[in-house]
Amino acid sequence: MSDRAYALTETVWSACGGDHSRLDTLSLTSEGALPSAFFVTDFASATIAAAALALDEWIDSHSEGIVIDRRLASMWFYASIRPQGWMPPAPWDALAGDYRAQDGWIRLHTNAPAHRAAAQRVLGPHADKQAMASAVSRWNATELEQAIVEAGGCAAQMHSVAEWSDHPQGRAVNAEPLIHNERGTSAADGGSAIDALRPLAGIRVLDLTRVLAGPVATRFLAGWGAEVLRIDPPDWDEPALIPEVTPGKRCARLDLRSTGDRAIFESLLATSDVLIHGYRTGALDRLGYDAETRQRLRPGLVDVSLNAYGATGPWSGRRGFDSLVQMSTGIAHDGMDWRGAEQPVPLPVQALDHGTGYVMAAAALRGLAHRRRDGFGCITRLSLARTAKLLLDLGRQSDSSALAPETELDRAPDIETTAWGPAQRLISPVSMGGLGLHFSRPASALGSSTPAWQAP
Repeated sequence: MSDRAYALTETVWSACGGDHSRLDTLSLTSEGALPSAFFVTDFASATIAAAALALDEWIDSHSEGIVIDRRLASMWFYASIRPQGWMPPAPWDALAGDYRAQDGWIRLHTNAPAHRAAAQRVLGPHADKQAMASAVSRWNATELEQAIVEAGGCAAQMHSVAEWSDHPQGRAVNAEPLIHNERGTSAADGGSAIDALRPLAGIRVLDLTRVLAGPVATRFLAGWGAEVLRIDPPDWDEPALIPEVTPGKRCARLDLRSTGDRAIFESLLATSDVLIHGYRTGALDRLGYDAETRQRLRPGLVDVSLNAYGATGPWSGRRGFDSLVQMSTGIAHDGMDWRGAEQPVPLPVQALDHGTGYVMAAAALRGLAHRRRDGFGCITRLSLARTAKLLLDLGRQSDSSALAPETELDRAPDIETTAWGPAQRLISPVSMGGLGLHFSRPASALGSSTPAWQAP
């Protein structure tokens, strides 16, 4: 294992409160790195390693060997699915992207129809990026960011790392722990025997997450046998990502403003082991499901939440996505400087989302292991912006060799019959005692299942 990847794994595992003796079981394979100003390949390897260490603790095996393939880890941070004869929609809306304002750069995130409409309410109903760019150029970036946010949209002005460190939100989130953990309520039930081949079989995970970190977390849990039920609002869709993040899961819809659907949700929550959610700070509270209520409805609940910009500070309730957080925190600025470019240069993959997802999975597994030992659940919080600090603290990457190109040997031989057509998955980036990620169900469309746990 490279010294840097090992040190980062140790940092993440320490944030999880993990037993350092387990680090001796880890090894990394393959050479090279993703092209970036930052150590993205080491970051990918370390965050996946932390999730594997937490799984090993859950199994209580002190595995003879946890192997992380650095190259495959990097590839999974881009996409794991390889469609055959079909393609998912383009990942970005036609108006999403980076624009030059009067005093710098700003990114507009318009993938969701409501967020696109918010940007157009501020800037006008422009149909293409050229017209939108002309409108943006007449604005100060800070004022435009604020106007779009107040309109209910998503935007981020580009800051340098130093500017973000001095920003009120930067100071707040950088002072937060990577993983904030509180003790929950006492569990009403005990543990059960662990299946050696599917170690999370019997664990119920209620998934209230969307783009992209939370779905990565629950995909990891599903890949080791957990029953994951994803719940989305009636009108939500993210067609470019669903084939990537839903293997092994069932997907249903509920309207938490409907009395009948609330009763179903409460029944599901009362019989779940883990709740993973990505609502903005206070959003579930306003629906009547604050942390105390969730723990009361399900004593011993392992409750893991995510937001974009942290739980404290003036932006704690702000909408955000990986690409926006890269702009805010200085990552895109440093990328531009590294490449000598004239516009923002993001990471080659959405590493903040993926990395945070694996750390969320590690936190959930540690919560389960703790509950088995002491009988109490937990309330855990993470954020994309705090994960960004983890990556930034590694410093700049100097020149390194490129990763070897993908070949057929990198793909699992099984054909996954998804809701959209046949596909292959990359082979697992993590191996534990010869076992890796394996999905019992193909990727499925949102709302394709009923909101109920499977019969035993």
